Amino acid sequence: MPLETITELAPRLRRKEISSVELTRACLERIEKLNPALNAFITVIADSALEEARAAETEIGRGEWRGPLHGIPIAIKDLIDTAGVRATSGSALHLNRVPTEDAEVVRRLRQAGTVILGKNNLHEFAYGGSSLVSFFGDVHNPWNAGHIAGGSSGGSAAAVAAGLCYAAIGTDTAGSIREPAALCGCVGIKPTFGRVSTRGVIPLSWSLDHVGPLAAGVSDAALVLQVIAGYDRLDVCSADMPVADYVSALREGTKKLRVGIPRKHFYDDLDDEVRAAVEQATAVIQTLVAEVREVQIEVSNDRTVQAAESFAYHGENVARSPELYQPETLRRIRSGENISAAEYIKNRLELDRERRGAREFFADVDLLVTPTMPIPAPAIADLKKDPAALRPAELALLRNTRPFNVWGLPAISVPCGFTKSGLPIGLQIAGPHWREDLVLRLAHAYESSTAWNKRPGNSLL
Repeated sequence: MPLETITELAPRLRRKEISSVELTRACLERIEKLNPALNAFITVIADSALEEARAAETEIGRGEWRGPLHGIPIAIKDLIDTAGVRATSGSALHLNRVPTEDAEVVRRLRQAGTVILGKNNLHEFAYGGSSLVSFFGDVHNPWNAGHIAGGSSGGSAAAVAAGLCYAAIGTDTAGSIREPAALCGCVGIKPTFGRVSTRGVIPLSWSLDHVGPLAAGVSDAALVLQVIAGYDRLDVCSADMPVADYVSALREGTKKLRVGIPRKHFYDDLDDEVRAAVEQATAVIQTLVAEVREVQIEVSNDRTVQAAESFAYHGENVARSPELYQPETLRRIRSGENISAAEYIKNRLELDRERRGAREFFADVDLLVTPTMPIPAPAIADLKKDPAALRPAELALLRNTRPFNVWGLPAISVPCGFTKSGLPIGLQIAGPHWREDLVLRLAHAYESSTAWNKRPGNSLL
């Protein structure tokens, strides 16, 4: 990971003790050195990054500091539009697609003065949890390059975990921020549905898509979320809700919080090392909060809405140019082809009911805690032995994250341990709608009570 965090670097940049150009050059050097093994970046825009860094340095030198992200090098998942830079979605279909406008989230990051290093590799069109299905090849885990980085934001997590950038922006439809964050040993937060604009992001499922940050630590994730959160009147999924001060929330206490442990579903069939790490994490959390109690939550596994919406977006291109999709992506998209309008409407209404009903989860607790993943990162070779087994394996990985997309609840993954072989393990903390501040508060308190996010030892570093 980077030697320093955004939280540590921002005041030093403001005081001109270091420069954005220095940071950007260091990241570009690490990308040149490590990306051939990780395949975390599809496109690196070194010249424009250095130009942005020089501009940031000049502005800061004139006393025109824009905030904690000013001059910080970050990366963007490659299905998020970046003006003048190709946005491939990890697919031959978009190989030469160059947007003319930034996605809203990118516009806000540029306004904050960030330096954009390039575009991260991903599972093609975000339709998977392994990042092994991409026109640009597999993404590899920095802790062991023989294992997956997770998906679909695999390149974003791998880049952050390997210190190729100080933060990255990913998307999450069933766990695609939190899964790779957990498997790569960094922090990833999926905000409340509608909290961060998805305008300018290639959709997987309009009803389930979320945009959020991946970072080395909780405070850095809070800084990035602060910039990208907020109402976008041009995005029909965006909600006009007040945005809390996420950074100040980190300093608030946790002693009055009540935590729920939903064992059914979320704690079923865990890998032994994952179970041990999560139980140890729960023991730490018990010392930080007022109460930890078990709760009962029912989980639906229906995927009709996602399948139907994915096909609705891709249907014309699938009919016209099926050869431009990876075969496995094509198969997944076509799984939604025969869903009737009536079936979709019925299931979309049920999703709304579940989303509203999720408020009841917090009648007696403030937050929920689960393992992020039931297992550590699988070996790439194992998943490639049988192509037909890849999707079931991904669905198993995403088992604990997907429900929070259905419910639209904010959820974060933070490191909570390592396997004996050195693979990271993640802890998931979720909260009520619009309470990212609560989620971040407990995540930060837990992180501050442990040192998992500071552990050295990435095999490539």
